Amino acid sequence: MIMADQSTPFDFQRALQNLDMLIDVPGCIKIGRVKRIVGLTIEAIGIAAPIGAQCLIESQNNSDELLCEVIGFDGDLLFLMPLESIQGIAPGSRVTLKSEKPLGAFSLKLQGRVIDGVGNPIDGKAELIYEEEISLDATQNSALEKVNITESLETGVKAIDSCFTFGKGQRMGLVAGSGVGKSVLLAMLAQNTAADVVVIALIGERGREVKEFVTETLGEKGLQKSVIIAEPVSASPVRRVKAAKLAHTIAEQYRAQGKDVLLLVDSLTRVAHAQREIGLAIGEPPTTKGYPPSVFGLLPSLIERVGTGKDAQGSISAFYTVLAENDDRADPIVDISRATLDGQIMLSRKLADATHYPAIDLEGSISRVADKIVSKEHTRMARSVRRLWSLYSQNEDIIQIGAYETGSNPDLDRAIELKPAINRFLTQEHDEAYSFEQTVQLLAAVDEESA
Repeated sequence: MIMADQSTPFDFQRALQNLDMLIDVPGCIKIGRVKRIVGLTIEAIGIAAPIGAQCLIESQNNSDELLCEVIGFDGDLLFLMPLESIQGIAPGSRVTLKSEKPLGAFSLKLQGRVIDGVGNPIDGKAELIYEEEISLDATQNSALEKVNITESLETGVKAIDSCFTFGKGQRMGLVAGSGVGKSVLLAMLAQNTAADVVVIALIGERGREVKEFVTETLGEKGLQKSVIIAEPVSASPVRRVKAAKLAHTIAEQYRAQGKDVLLLVDSLTRVAHAQREIGLAIGEPPTTKGYPPSVFGLLPSLIERVGTGKDAQGSISAFYTVLAENDDRADPIVDISRATLDGQIMLSRKLADATHYPAIDLEGSISRVADKIVSKEHTRMARSVRRLWSLYSQNEDIIQIGAYETGSNPDLDRAIELKPAINRFLTQEHDEAYSFEQTVQLLAAVDEESA
């Protein structure tokens, strides 16, 4: 029986809410209360929900509701992290379960649009009408269900198509410090690729850089067949992680329709930083460079969603940018990326300073599937160019100071002679595109000079 306080008017709606707290939904109680806010987390009691569930918190003025995600629990205490500002939230604010799964939305009309991590358009165009709700956590297919990578995916970038041929379903890392041209290279890939759809995730970038990438670097041509998901560095860490998951989910939906998708994520390191904020906020122990264990679980789970589908499906091919902070290639995120991805392309600050663009360093770069998808002759020519490049790089100091005597090493003599031709072949303007056939012809021309 519900009793009213005789000193105040009976609030029937509030009484129903209090009664609702006692009603069980299968596996959880659907209404609770905010207990306190500690740092980035909101602690709630009286409600049970699984990790990843979506909850709404009522503000004090009842004018709006704050969307939160369940990130952990301790006994009866539920840890929530907000996706928006927590202004108006106070102890006792009502918490309502919205969904037991992290949900996103999908529409066939997403190409040419820019959305945020929860699917809201941020490009000033018409509102999006979503056709279906989808879970952001995909069910992993068995490894044996995936089709082997047997076809190349043309990127239009000579240095990649020739020396590190990219395959449909491949996952490649772009490892770089800041300011070496990775955003321009991503735009070149988006504009020139032979993929049917391009999905671009801009995670943790400055707001100014997001607009510059969309309007200037990518341009109208690249935007036409692209879907852009952007969450700037100022966004909640939950929104940044959700943006990465939403990008992978959208790519999976297009793959299921039989399309070849190119997924560009800039950057995987910022996703790791967002997960680090979440993990540390709920008390995970920090490990190498302060990264908690959940980071090293999240990144492989995202990367493994990329690849070929079943026989009747298309493919997702991906480039993930990885920030080598202070040009440190031994960074833990760089290490786990190299171990999980199907190859990496190293961008060199030294080449960028010399205006060699794209600043792809053939030393340290590798494609683990290239030999399987191109001819033996193509493989031989690519290895020849890479060998001459490496030989010159290893002896560059003694060459520059004049300590090398011509004729001492015939291979090095050939590398010195061909270095200008190789540089011309590997450099490319941002508005240039080369077909795969043109690239192979140019590679063959360089190979003939080296014979």
